[in-house]
Amino acid sequence: MSWSLRFSSGVEKDLRRIDRPSAHFILESLEYFASTFGELYEAELMKSGRVKALSGEWEGFCRLRLRSYRAIYRKYAKTLVILVVRVAHRKDVYR
Repeated sequence: MSWSLRFSSGVEKDLRRIDRPSAHFILESLEYFASTFGELYEAELMKSGRVKALSGEWEGFCRLRLRSYRAIYRKYAKTLVILVVRVAHRKDVYR
């Protein structure tokens, strides 16, 4: 079962603000994340701390830790889509 990766309109702008090598790393990591995504893989990443369910204003979303950057995403199981809504440095991502 394969998940597709989609980006909200603001992610392109977020990625342009990041240096090219880091942006390339983030995109490759997100592609790998989507290609290997599953319940067991997500549980393993949550246990290791790389994925965390968010609360408060971001309830229903999860964050994926990618070095010093964070990708905020929401999964839609019925359509097998991972929608990335924000990518930014960890100090700015939740603003």
